[in-house]
Amino acid sequence: MKPPSRPGTVLLTDYAWPDDSVERSVIEGAGHTLVTGPADPASAEAIEELVAEHRPAGILTCWAPVSATAIGTSPDLRIVARLGVGLDNIAVDAATDRGVWVTNVPDYCVEEVSDHAVGMVLAWTRGLAVSDREVRAGRWDPAGARLRRLSTLTCGVVGYGRIGRATVRKLGAFGCRILAHDPYPPKDAPGVEMVGLEELLRRSDVVILHVPLTPGTHHVIGAEQLALMPPGGLLVNVSRGGLVDTDAVVKALDGGHLDGAAFDVLETEPHVPAGLLDQPGALLTPHIAFSSDASVTELRRRAAEEVVRILAGEAPAHACNTPGQPAGDRR
Repeated sequence: MKPPSRPGTVLLTDYAWPDDSVERSVIEGAGHTLVTGPADPASAEAIEELVAEHRPAGILTCWAPVSATAIGTSPDLRIVARLGVGLDNIAVDAATDRGVWVTNVPDYCVEEVSDHAVGMVLAWTRGLAVSDREVRAGRWDPAGARLRRLSTLTCGVVGYGRIGRATVRKLGAFGCRILAHDPYPPKDAPGVEMVGLEELLRRSDVVILHVPLTPGTHHVIGAEQLALMPPGGLLVNVSRGGLVDTDAVVKALDGGHLDGAAFDVLETEPHVPAGLLDQPGALLTPHIAFSSDASVTELRRRAAEEVVRILAGEAPAHACNTPGQPAGDRR
């Protein structure tokens, strides 16, 4: 660890809540200065300009891109802390090369995201969103309902980490058969059958994605994978939009092979493709699966506390890299 630094500047690049009060309380309570960028995530170039202007010792970022250029611009930079879990908006390798910590808050929204995924499954099996739209349009047609019994279905969970395990636990209460796939399967997974991805897709009426976005998982679900699913199934994505080829999903919905697609995230967000909006089988929410009053407050506080720890010369609670590690030693 580097020795503690003198009071410095911390840049909050963006935020998905009304103000910066929680971050400011933690950062300025430790004697540092908080500078806040625009609430909506700015471009990589705009963030680079902010870093060049303020030369922060720490960066807190929600969704704004923190590029290699931004990381290399401030000679005082010690940490880039993600207000979230995924790291796809941070140039982690560049940070590692420059001896800068990258941290996240990996477990703040486990219950919220798993609740959201299960809620989307229930909305599909019970026809909640479709029926609401029908009633509001003046159509009262209970005989036309085409609903499903969840306990008779097979649900496949792709990714068996913290959130995947929580989703499995909650689905188990409904009595459905549960499959899961993970590149690092556990030795013991009570109530779930661990299988390969292709087998999961072939056997699952419902497929739920709980994996990070990496070069290896980009479009992990495309036309070929959707074709493996039984006809009339549901795809749920509450992780990252880039995991799914949206055009392939629209075609699968158009052709009737896929009955439903429940997405909290999109590759093009906040833009929603017209082809997806036109699909009656699409259930869409605006990247809010992580959100609750409790989870957002916890996230903001814990991310800011990581910055304070590093600037005090302490070890981070949730390191996502090892600063200065040679490139050849990285996984």
